[in-house]
Amino acid sequence: MKKNTKIILGSVIGLAVLGAATLALVLTQPKDDTADSDTSSDTSVSITDYETDDISTLTVTNESGEYTINRLGKEKWGIDSIPEALANSSSYSNAMSSAGGMSAKQVVEENATDLVKYGFDKPTATIKMTFKDNKADDVTCLVGIKYEGENSWYVKTDKSNTVYLVSNSGVSFAMNDKCSAGTGRFFEAMARSFEMSLPEFSKLALTAKNVIPITAQCTVFAESEVITLVGEGKPMDEIAAGIQMAVAKRCFVMAKKAGATDSITLTGGCAKNDGLKEAIEHVLKLKVVNLKTDPQLMGALGAAEYARQKGMAKK
Repeated sequence: MKKNTKIILGSVIGLAVLGAATLALVLTQPKDDTADSDTSSDTSVSITDYETDDISTLTVTNESGEYTINRLGKEKWGIDSIPEALANSSSYSNAMSSAGGMSAKQVVEENATDLVKYGFDKPTATIKMTFKDNKADDVTCLVGIKYEGENSWYVKTDKSNTVYLVSNSGVSFAMNDKCSAGTGRFFEAMARSFEMSLPEFSKLALTAKNVIPITAQCTVFAESEVITLVGEGKPMDEIAAGIQMAVAKRCFVMAKKAGATDSITLTGGCAKNDGLKEAIEHVLKLKVVNLKTDPQLMGALGAAEYARQKGMAKK
């Protein structure tokens, strides 16, 4: 695989098994310049080896339907069924790179005769690539069943019956374990301590010249700490900056677990907190990309897509 393809190997498999609406949420996530050790080593096996610039379209078909990532220009991509507001062109490009330079953890079987046991009779998804100027023949990757016990899938191309095992490390998840600290409820409590509205509080930290650290991680104790600092006459904008910084530092750990290395986006009510966005950019040294759609709708969109897929599966 080409050395300059710095993406999470196999992440296109994660995209392939998602519906188009859910894909929109995933494609706002950043690329990761450090591939996982299982697939980035010299022992990884190349499945496809195409230049991203030569790919014209990438069509994914799964139980939720079909969507196509189209080339709109140089390093510019789009999906007809996904609004431009949700588009992240660099992520589309990463998906193309991942498909064009896909590697496997290992070869499971060469010249396999029983493809049914790997799920290729009814593929979980197919990934078809077409190429501009006929630089290569069209190729389709078939995603079979999931390998039991691992986040990996059986994969083959329509060019041979060699079966590969590909790790899906493209979608990561980490959850805050500090009760409500860092949630909207936490910021509501802090705004109440300042006797401000939530929008007023979210902008307060932007004027701070210094940061007063907030040490408590529990909402109740943090609120008590803030009230004490206010009573001592400490600058309110610097206290607010400390609150935002405390949450940003908590996000730092989770973001690194999830593999954020390029840029990130925020969803939910906290995405409207300007002070938090600035603090996160400062702590993570990453650009926070604003969504053009209301970030508070993202959870509802994901839930609706999940319900749609579950409903289709029962038919």
